Amino acid sequence: MFDRSRIYTDALITRIALNNKEPLCIHTETIERVTQFTYLGSIIDNTGGTEEDIKAHIRKAQTAFSALNKIWHSTTYSTHTKLCIFNTNVKAVLLYGCETWKNSKYITSKLQVFINKTLRKILRIFWPDQITNNELWKCTKQPRIDLQIRKRKWGWLGHTLWKPTDDITRQALEWNPQGKWGRGRPKNTWRRTVLEEAKGVKKTWAEIKCDTKNRVRWRILVDALCSTAE
Repeated sequence: MFDRSRIYTDALITRIALNNKEPLCIHTETIERVTQFTYLGSIIDNTGGTEEDIKAHIRKAQTAFSALNKIWHSTTYSTHTKLCIFNTNVKAVLLYGCETWKNSKYITSKLQVFINKTLRKILRIFWPDQITNNELWKCTKQPRIDLQIRKRKWGWLGHTLWKPTDDITRQALEWNPQGKWGRGRPKNTWRRTVLEEAKGVKKTWAEIKCDTKNRVRWRILVDALCSTAE
């Protein structure tokens, strides 16, 4: 027996990724063509970008933060407790699925602005009081958002490469879609961002896969990758 709903969803994802004009049918059922849909809480569109998905995550995190305003304004809870609540109830919503985001300076900037704004509200730092971002991160023990995303992304990559070679998630990492590309500069992809980050520690894709066979060596690689972003 096969999971019809999963086949339908996977076909729809493939449909948008290929972005061609030919109709797609499965068991005589024509798959509807759409420009955007939500899959497991993430927004997927036919451009292959993550901007809309991240905007939605920021809105959800803002809603979660606003729902806890009584806690942020309370004098009963310590700052440490408030930050723990922030990490588990707000930041977790914001960064859900960030391992597969196609990262960029624009994206990390929007996420960092949201984090900085909410941390200042928790610490009740308002104008004309001033504090630098570095001081803010230090006193709240919050890592830079780009470093946190990078560490989670490479952790997920290592977990996926540890899987058997016939596992579909591992095969997707090296999938090479066929067909003609449009004119102009190729769009940046998740895979290209990984390879670009790997260049910072002089690693190739083959060397990355080799390093996953040794967990200690892999942890050293991830630590080096995060330190190069500082």
